[in-house]
Amino acid sequence: MTQLLAYDRAHVWHPYAPMPASQAPLLVRSARGVHLTLDDGRTPIDAMSSWWAAIHGYRHPALDAALHAQADVMAHVMFGGLTHEPAIELARRLVAMSPPGLDHVFLADSGSVSVEVALKMALQFQRGRGRPARTRIATLRGGYHGDTLGAMSVCDPVSGMHTMFAEVLRPQVFLPRPPAGVDADLTTWIDEADAVLTSHADEVAAIIIEPVLQGAGGMHVYPPAALTWLRLRADALGVLLIADEIATGFGRTGAMFAVEHAGIVPDIMCVGKALTGGYLTLAAVLCQPHVAEGIASSESGVLMHGPTFMANPLACAVAAASLDLLTASGWRPNIARIGRALATGLAPAAALDHVVDVRVLGAVGVIQLDRSVDMETVTRTALDHGVWVRPFRDLIYTMPPYICSDDDLATICTGLVAAAGASA
Repeated sequence: MTQLLAYDRAHVWHPYAPMPASQAPLLVRSARGVHLTLDDGRTPIDAMSSWWAAIHGYRHPALDAALHAQADVMAHVMFGGLTHEPAIELARRLVAMSPPGLDHVFLADSGSVSVEVALKMALQFQRGRGRPARTRIATLRGGYHGDTLGAMSVCDPVSGMHTMFAEVLRPQVFLPRPPAGVDADLTTWIDEADAVLTSHADEVAAIIIEPVLQGAGGMHVYPPAALTWLRLRADALGVLLIADEIATGFGRTGAMFAVEHAGIVPDIMCVGKALTGGYLTLAAVLCQPHVAEGIASSESGVLMHGPTFMANPLACAVAAASLDLLTASGWRPNIARIGRALATGLAPAAALDHVVDVRVLGAVGVIQLDRSVDMETVTRTALDHGVWVRPFRDLIYTMPPYICSDDDLATICTGLVAAAGASA
C-alpha cells in the first residue's frame, strides 16, 4: 500500500487537488452494496454514492449481468453511420420516463459534455430561427453546470469554483439566485429576474437552471414556483429553457426529475451521474421536437457535435438495466423513507452553535456550518463512525445509495452529526 500511495501522490492527479497531493487519498480495494472496503480493512458506508451516481450501490447483480452480457457481444462501435440495440433501448426508456414531449435523445460522454451539447443546441436553434444575435445564456447565480469551458461560463462567476477563468469565459447573463426554501416568497426575486431578462431579451438564446436544488453551488433548495415563472418567461421571450438534471434526476429529490415539482417541461434536459448506476460514464440530452426542427433549419442542418465514444454499448446496456431497476423498485416511497430517516437523524446537528442550517430534500441531507469545512477533520471523524463523506465549502452532506437500510441511514446520520460536532 505504501508504494502504491507514494506513486499516486507523485503521479496521479485527483479532482480539485494539487500535484503533488497535500492529502493522501484512501485506497479502496473493493466495493459491494453500500460499503467500500479500504486497504486497512475498514468498510465504511459510501454516503456519497460516488458523487451521487451509484444509486443502486456496488456490484449489483443485475448491473453486473448487463455489463458482462454486453461485453460478450460488443464493447464499442462508432455511432456515426451506425447504431445498435443498447442505444435504441436506452433512448426508448429515457423518452418513456421523462416529462412528455422530450422525444429526442443525444447520448454524450459525461455531464459536463451534455451541458456543452445543450448550449450548442440552443445556439443552433436560434440561428435556425433567424436570430443569430442570440448568443448568450441566462442562468441563476449560485449554479454549477460542469468543468468544461462552456459549462464553466454558466457557473456562478463570483462564488463558484471557476472564478479564476472569468476573463476567458463567454460573458453570460446571470439572474439573481432564488431565495432558499420551497415555500419562499418569490415576489422580489421575480421583479429582479424579470428586469435582467428583459434588458437582455434580444441576445439571450436560452436559460439554463438546476431545478429546485443547486448542487455543487451550495446544495441550495429553492421554490419550484421559480421554475414555473421561468418557463412562462422563456416562452414569452422566445428563448429555450434547459434543465440540468444531472444531479437531481432519477428520483434524488423525490420526483423522477426535479422539474416535475413544478409541473413544467423544459425544451432541453440534461441527465447523467445516476444514469448508469455509477458503472460507466454516460450522459444524455433530451429535447422537444421544435428544438430539433430549429437546429435542422440552421446553416449546417445538423447538430455540430459527435463524441468518439458516443452511445458506448457497454454504458448504454448498463444504463438501461439501471433504469429498469429504478422504475421497478418502488423508488418514490423509498426516497420518502430515506428523506424521513435523514430528517430525523440529522436533526441533532441543528443544536450545534456553529451549524446554521440542516435541510433535507428527497434523498439529500445537508448540514451547513458557519465556517469552511476542515476536510481532514470531517473525513476522519465520519470514518471513525463508519461513514465515507466528501464535504465541500461549508457543507457536510450526504446523497446515499437508494438501497441503504434504515440502519445504514442511522449510521450515516450519526457520522455526519459527529463530523459536524468535530468542526467546532
